[in-house]
Amino acid sequence: MKQFLIITNKEKDMDSIVTNQIRLYLEERGADCYCFKDYSKDKSKTFDVPEGTDCILVIGGDGTILNAATKVIGMNIPLLGINLGTLGFLAEVTVNDINETLEHLLEDDYQIEHRTMIACEVYRGGKMIETYTALNDIVISKSSYSNVVGLNVRINETDIESYYADGVIICTPTGSTAYNLSAGGPILNPTCKNFVLTPICPHSLTTRSVVMAKEDIIKIRIMAPSAGRDTLQSMVVYDGRKGVELYPEDEIRIFKAQAVTPFIKTRKMSFAKILKEKMR
Repeated sequence: MKQFLIITNKEKDMDSIVTNQIRLYLEERGADCYCFKDYSKDKSKTFDVPEGTDCILVIGGDGTILNAATKVIGMNIPLLGINLGTLGFLAEVTVNDINETLEHLLEDDYQIEHRTMIACEVYRGGKMIETYTALNDIVISKSSYSNVVGLNVRINETDIESYYADGVIICTPTGSTAYNLSAGGPILNPTCKNFVLTPICPHSLTTRSVVMAKEDIIKIRIMAPSAGRDTLQSMVVYDGRKGVELYPEDEIRIFKAQAVTPFIKTRKMSFAKILKEKMR
């Protein structure tokens, strides 16, 4: 690799100390390095990717990486996360590992791990009104603080369950260690091709997560409120971004996306060891 783009979350690297360390290290070894330092929590902002970029180095935490991943869908440029956050399942490289990792990249000593993404289509009155693609998860969430939303869930045209809950998470293997984990869902190895459906605080004693195959199509219909309930609003949230608001009888179709997110792997460590390291 000879041409790099660095995306820095300035809230994590306020004085650009880590960013400048990486830039100087790469440039001293003959590599080209472009730095984008205007990242913010405004996820609508975009950034330019210089032609010929071999790798995108993301400095921050998992949220910064998710933001970057959604902006380079289809470019097939691998990402490498440098963790300045907390848990960091996506940003595996620590500050202490930076120089060693950069040497691996400059010597083309690495592997590419293609992560499955998930797609979402929103239908109203039989007409598609929005589409989204996510690396971590698609969440159907209630809009109101105090009320729940009624959800009818189907997998491949078979009714699975209808219930009232705070929402439902449909996640990729990469996203299984995010909101899904907090909601009590199972953890999947990120190289798997499955999806997980996990209800959020369902009003039921028997509802459990469901692990699905990559070919499965999930359909979620927003049910009309039961007697005595106000008309409820809910929304689509994709990788932490707010999407369109939902209303009764809206239908959401969720399935495997055509796009994938390539991640660079330089650490020869199994997922089980990474999980043990992150969760202790």
